[in-house]
Amino acid sequence: MKRAGMVAAALASLVLGNAAIAAPASFADLAEELTPAVVNISTAQRAAGVQPTGELAPLQRKFSGRAVSLGSGFIVDPAGIVVTNNHVIDNADEIAVTLHDGREYKATVKGVDRETDIAVLQLDAPGVRFPSVTFGDSTKARVGDWVVAIGNPFGLGGTVTVGVISARNRDIDPDAPFGSFIQTDAAINRGNSGGPLFDMNGGVIGINTAIYSQTGGSVGVGFAVPSELAGVVVEQLLAYGETRRGWLGVSIDEVSPQLAQEIGLDRPRGALVTVVRPNGPAQAAGLQANDVIVEFNRRPVDNVRGLTRVVAETPVGATAPVVVLRGGKRVTLQVKLDRRESRILAATAGEGPLPAGALQGAGLTLQKPTRDVAEAFGLPAGVEGVVVTAVDPDSPAAVVLQPGDVILEIGWERITRPEAAVEKLEKLRNLNSGPVQIYVQRGDLLFYESLRP
Repeated sequence: MKRAGMVAAALASLVLGNAAIAAPASFADLAEELTPAVVNISTAQRAAGVQPTGELAPLQRKFSGRAVSLGSGFIVDPAGIVVTNNHVIDNADEIAVTLHDGREYKATVKGVDRETDIAVLQLDAPGVRFPSVTFGDSTKARVGDWVVAIGNPFGLGGTVTVGVISARNRDIDPDAPFGSFIQTDAAINRGNSGGPLFDMNGGVIGINTAIYSQTGGSVGVGFAVPSELAGVVVEQLLAYGETRRGWLGVSIDEVSPQLAQEIGLDRPRGALVTVVRPNGPAQAAGLQANDVIVEFNRRPVDNVRGLTRVVAETPVGATAPVVVLRGGKRVTLQVKLDRRESRILAATAGEGPLPAGALQGAGLTLQKPTRDVAEAFGLPAGVEGVVVTAVDPDSPAAVVLQPGDVILEIGWERITRPEAAVEKLEKLRNLNSGPVQIYVQRGDLLFYESLRP
């Protein structure tokens, strides 16, 4: 028994000794250096009749009786450029930024990107030079590396927490086309949104954006937008006030294990082209449905999200080589990219007014199967349901539906009117119910698909 105790003690000493070697003795010097560039962000919206009460009274008085929300941010330029999350300042009438030393400044929005939840602010302080930090290289971050989060949890300000990178390339939102988050167990809570996640060199490798929690507090699972993505977005927002992402003009799907085996891949990788958009870059370059894109702009493509990211990061107007597998052969094509935001705007606006009786919802234009509609899309006589007459090419619906499809059921409910379809999809979207089963007729085919409203 005594011997067993000695062995246990020796093993504990060895483990603790290794941990002491691996872990820094203190994070104090790093925190002291970085904290001055991390800021608290208070935003206000007009709320008639709001009176200062309770613990929020000082903040409410500051904004003349307006409703207040709090978040974090960090200064990336001594001239007063602040980076934060878009959801921290979205719809704000006033923005106030408070530094670690107590100085407070008003701020204006220079640009936002809702798809990555990033916003860039300018402090109203001409001639003042501020402490600042720079973006690090998140591509070099490894699972198990130490990280430091600094921010404004619950409005407390100047809070430092530490942890490790728990995972990389986390997909936490199927609707976020560019989401590939860093996961960390450094404590992140409400109010940390928009704050920086630092590596041990003091570089910002992530913007703290979300937590997974059933209680509303930290349970050790937080997520940050990686700097490899955030840095590009911030550069574009500073240069143009908006993002300018590349657009290929295809609908794509994951490569299944069966397809990978059929085309001779060692594992499922690449992105399967399901639809080539008319008058788009892909069509002009010669891409075809059923091509499997395995390389884009000299970068390997592992999956759908990877292709979406690399296309978006390629400059608008640039010509990029695309390698596809077609009929068992590698084919290299040259594609000149269009601008994604312009295409989305055009698709949303449509070409002229909607036809009589047509309704829009979830990226779809829906009509009754009248004789004119049936003839235009080659539908059989007497078809029932609602006809998809247009699809926003950059909506989730474009992955599963195309013009001429007939929706017969949504969520196991029979659908015969466009109004009922839009109402059902809107209701499910508001409930945040996730993907819904739809029953679709396409030519002679009948099949179920999952659609995210």
